[in-house]
Amino acid sequence: MGRHNNLKLIRTKALMSKAELARKANISVLTITRIEQGMECRVDTKRKIIQALGFKISEKDKIFPD
Repeated sequence: MGRHNNLKLIRTKALMSKAELARKANISVLTITRIEQGMECRVDTKRKIIQALGFKISEKDKIFPD
């Protein structure tokens, strides 16, 4: 099964669409959808998402708790 993350919650609280986040993070909307559904992603992708949401890398656990 997938892994839990807070991406959708944080993205919607920021009033950001999947398309906007994908553009800011330079990744596909499909990737955002898959991650929000709990699928794994590369560390590099997590870093892009964290930064696109305006978080510091040190705050990664807010979005991707282990």
